[in-house]
Amino acid sequence: MGKKRKSSEPPSLTASLPHDLVVDILARLSRSDYPALSLVSKHFRSIVSSRELYATRSLLGCMEHCLYVFLADVESKCNRCYILRQKTNGSHGLVLVPSLPSLPYGSRFVAVGSRIYVFGTGKDRNTTLSIDCGSYTVQPLPSMHVPLSYTVADVIDGRIYVMGRHDQRDLDKMMVLVFNTETQTWKTDSEMTTSEIYAHGSVVMADKMYAKYSCKGFVYEPKERKWETDEVLNSKEWRFACVVDDVLYYYEFYRDKLRAYDRKQRCWLVVKGLEAFFQTSLMWSYVHSVSYDGKLALFFPYGEEIWCAEISLERSQGGEIWGKVEWCDCLLTSERRFRYTKSLEVFV
Repeated sequence: MGKKRKSSEPPSLTASLPHDLVVDILARLSRSDYPALSLVSKHFRSIVSSRELYATRSLLGCMEHCLYVFLADVESKCNRCYILRQKTNGSHGLVLVPSLPSLPYGSRFVAVGSRIYVFGTGKDRNTTLSIDCGSYTVQPLPSMHVPLSYTVADVIDGRIYVMGRHDQRDLDKMMVLVFNTETQTWKTDSEMTTSEIYAHGSVVMADKMYAKYSCKGFVYEPKERKWETDEVLNSKEWRFACVVDDVLYYYEFYRDKLRAYDRKQRCWLVVKGLEAFFQTSLMWSYVHSVSYDGKLALFFPYGEEIWCAEISLERSQGGEIWGKVEWCDCLLTSERRFRYTKSLEVFV
């Protein structure tokens, strides 16, 4: 009597479902579930990394605010990309995106739509690329036609403005280059003579680019290609700032205060309700702020750890701004020394 043939395993239920239905189901799930789903099968892995899935998420209104964080390894002099995730126990952590390459130490990062754009500076200026945050695919882009250093970068009306000093000819020349994300072309937008060198970041308010350098801040108005100054804004040493609801925020470490600049009222405010948190927290001098889903996230280092606090903001009828700490967690601990580079909110 011959051996019995082993019965083949029945096909999974998902394998028998129409492709469009599977895409529809997966599109309604949180992106935090996608890493686990990609391990289920090759079919799932293909869908999770497809443009089709993210187009469906957009049509269904299932897009999410995701926070990407770039940390520089001090030893290897390169940036790696992480994403903020909530753990099963309710705390938060950073998860490395392993499929993305290491990026040069001095890179600048901006987000447009569901893409992150990366621009190298100085000797790494040829590193110019975009990262699709849906499929985690990388596309090379044309390099800046003018070498710039000490740069800041921001986005106005879908165009990327990179401000910096000319590397090779006029060292006193500050230039603004513009990258059109649709045509993928560069152009020189404007230039100005200044002695400022070291950049401490930039923000966008009312379609103007506010750039903070060593001792002075500049306001660039792209429609008229006009340079301005804001004396009230420059009365404070704001740096590593962000904008939430058209108000600029930054952490003033030597006074343990979160300051807010109201552009419309042209005045500085101190965010109330955070006094106890700042007195007991691990705040250091280099605290970076980022707008995230209508709230404020503060990133600060502590030894070999990266900490983050999420703060919700509310304006009283009297015009005061109050903050409430929603959570504060150690996101990453490592024996290697990391340097915080940039956080970007991406809608995916």
